[in-house]
Amino acid sequence: MSDYPQQAPGSMAGTAAQRSASADGPAASQPDPAGPGTSDDRLRQALLDVRSEVAKAVVGQDATVTGLLIALLSHGHVLLEGVPGVAKTLLIRTLSAALSLDTKRVQFTPDLMPGDVTGSLIYDAHTAEFTFRHGPVFTNILLADEINRTPPKTQASLLEAMEERQVSVDGVPRKLPEPFIVAATQNPIEYEGTYPLPEAQLDRFLLKMTMNLPDRDAEIEIIRRHSMGFDPRDLQAAGVRPVASVEDLARARAAVARVSISAEVLGYIVDITRATRSAPSFQLGVSPRGATALLNTAKAWAWLSSRSYVTPDDVKALTLPALRHRVGLRPEAQMDGVQVDDVLHSILATVPVPR
Repeated sequence: MSDYPQQAPGSMAGTAAQRSASADGPAASQPDPAGPGTSDDRLRQALLDVRSEVAKAVVGQDATVTGLLIALLSHGHVLLEGVPGVAKTLLIRTLSAALSLDTKRVQFTPDLMPGDVTGSLIYDAHTAEFTFRHGPVFTNILLADEINRTPPKTQASLLEAMEERQVSVDGVPRKLPEPFIVAATQNPIEYEGTYPLPEAQLDRFLLKMTMNLPDRDAEIEIIRRHSMGFDPRDLQAAGVRPVASVEDLARARAAVARVSISAEVLGYIVDITRATRSAPSFQLGVSPRGATALLNTAKAWAWLSSRSYVTPDDVKALTLPALRHRVGLRPEAQMDGVQVDDVLHSILATVPVPR
């Protein structure tokens, strides 16, 4: 079952969180009378307006944009998986433009070296000294395009940047800008010339989202726009403009940190992650880091839904994108055609929901 494009992060159809996220998205939900005040409402609306700006260039990906906003609010990184040509790169570029964020793109290829990403020391013949040349990782959103087409050595060059928000060259740590996230795209692993990401790196991605091929109506709209002269390389001509700033994002992050969660819902998160460790189809379950990711994304989703507290439905809505890349199927389950998302759905159906 797919998360996208009609539903919110995750695919728990019928939950309150997703009913608010379908069609018009989180903006359609009503503010909680006891929730955040006017300032939070303005910040929330500015971030939700980003979806309208992205829609000027990318058709039918509101839920994916919402997932990216959740990652930004949660200080996390995103892995986007989909076949070539579904606008993964265009989506990231347009999102950056709508948020007034700097973005750099690295095309990951088999011959890419770690220094091509992080930067390297260059000898200056005039001064007879080595100077540091900043790599593309020094940005707000690093678009790591087709990250699974480069060997593990280069993939690993991002580990320190993703975890510590810094890179070390010649033993000297250098801080990255704030905010900083990696938005990596990858082709499905069965495509030729791909290197599966190791578990240690997958675990550093907050969310893994799937971008599927558009439905017929969306594809007609894509073709219609191109027939009218749409140029994906010229976002300004498409009318994309900044609707939120770095300062807005920082204040929104502070507001998300104030979202409360009850002991019962915390226990629900732990029960879900522990259930993945005993699921017969999984040989690798979710670690405590995964439980923390589910907590943080659920808080961001609750805030975007105009609530000051987390509900079990918020947890359900984020379970698939927050956990699907942190588990591993047993070989026999793979041979039987079992899908990770199906197992996670089964876990959500069996773990008791707090009342």
